[in-house]
Order: sequence, then structure tokens, then C-alpha cells
Amino acid sequence: MQKPPYNVASTTVTINDVVNHLSFPVLIHYPTMDVSTPNNFGPFTIDVAVDGTIPDGQFPLVIISHGKSGSQYLYRTISTHLAARGYIVAMPEHYGNNRRDNVLSKSVKNLEYRPQHLSLVIDFLLNDSDFHSQIDTTRIAVIGHSFGGYAALAVAGGKAYSMQAEEIATKRDHRVKAIVLMAPAAGYFSPDAALSAITVPILLYIGSQDHHTPKQWTADVILKGVPNPELVRLREIQNAGHFSFISPFPEAMTSPDFLPSTDPEGFDRSAFHGELPKEILAFLNDSLSTI
Repeated sequence: MQKPPYNVASTTVTINDVVNHLSFPVLIHYPTMDVSTPNNFGPFTIDVAVDGTIPDGQFPLVIISHGKSGSQYLYRTISTHLAARGYIVAMPEHYGNNRRDNVLSKSVKNLEYRPQHLSLVIDFLLNDSDFHSQIDTTRIAVIGHSFGGYAALAVAGGKAYSMQAEEIATKRDHRVKAIVLMAPAAGYFSPDAALSAITVPILLYIGSQDHHTPKQWTADVILKGVPNPELVRLREIQNAGHFSFISPFPEAMTSPDFLPSTDPEGFDRSAFHGELPKEILAFLNDSLSTI
């Protein structure tokens, strides 16, 4: 296998939401020529150069939005693959809806905050961070899993509604030029015309054995709602479940009692994550290069 052009560097920044008086951390993986070594991030080991130097040049930016009760470390197979091939990848830990603090999980505020905070991450990286001069502002994408898929749809122009049919205050971010959705929580966009403003390319993954966000709540809603279904690349992964899109957990954490670590019988998550980042990279290279 051909060696990637870069090693992967890692750093963490804090984003301040001055309007809502809160802050949240953002893990960033990015290309570097510095030597990388195995580093522990909680229970995970990731081969990175901590606070490494980013090379000169212009790199596309990708934001990854985790699912409910999730973590910024759960998509490391994707983030490191992209960073080693010239992407800056930012992964916020969503305030009030993460593994450590889930107080906003079922609230309207969470529906409002999620897409807002994706835009705040972009604002910060383009204006106030050490990366601002090395981000190609015309090549920005969002990847979202589960409830992170909701956030990606909202920031791309979707008009969301709560389960009580209350319209959610979201705002399209025109800087986002492509989105990748993995088992997205698309039911918030079921009303007619809720997705009519989305005009960016979409790579949509669903699992054939996903009982949390089944096809009728994901692919059917999106293909019916967007103005040009030809912009949607649908990938139905056979025998995959809702959590199959999360990077594999260490063996010590894998248990039938820990649902995020489980897959339908016979599904090989490790093998799948050997291919998933490659597909996402190819989609982003193609979609963002056409801008």
C-alpha cells in the first residue's frame, strides 16, 4: 500500500460561544511532516504528532459531528485517514450532548446549538486559529453520524422541526460545499420543502440492519426532500447497524452491554473501517475539486 504523503498531527482548541455563554473543546487532526508516535486519548491510542507543525500550503477543511452522547474520538479512522492525505479535520465535542454531559440530549436547545456550533468552529479556524492561512476557504465539508447527520443537514440548509412540529432556528452556512451523512437523524426534516434549500453533493450511508435510523427515516426523507436527488450518492451497507460507522473500540471495551461497540452478527467493523475512510476521501476529493 502506498504510504500517505503526510503524518498526522493533533491538537485541541476551545471554542467560546459568547451568545449562549458556553464553550466546548475541538480536537483537530491535520497533516504534518513531523514524526508521529502512539498517544493515548482516553481509552484510545492514536498515532499522532501532538501539536505538530502544519506544512505550508492550502488544505481543505472537514468538520465531523458526533452522535448523541458521543465523542470527538469516535471517528478517528476517518479523521486520521483524511489528515494523512492533506485535510484539516476538526471534531467538536458538542456541548450538553456528549459522553460526559448529556443534559441537552432531548431539548430544542440541542437542535439549535448543534449546527450553530459547526459554524462557530469554521469561524474560529478561518479567523482566529493558527490554521487560518492554510485553509482553502472554498473547500469545506461536514461529516455527521446519527444526530451529527442532523447537524450536517441543518448547516447545509435544511429547515428542521422538533418532534412537536416546532420549527427550529437554524441557519444555512454557505461555506459548506459537501456533506457526508452516516445513519443520519433525518426525521427532523420530514415536512415538505424542509430540505429544498440543500444544493450541495451528499454522500449518504445507511445500514441495512439499522433499527435506530432505518431507511424510511433517512434515505427516503433525503431523496424525497432535496431538489436534485442526483446529487445524493446512496450507499446501503449490508448487515451494518447504527453504530457500525463508529471506529472500532479496543477489545476491552467491546461488550454486548455497551451498545456503541456492537454490530449485527457477522458484521466486521474493522474491515469496514479499512474501506469507509477511502470512500469518504474519494467523495470529498471529487466533490470539492469541482468547486
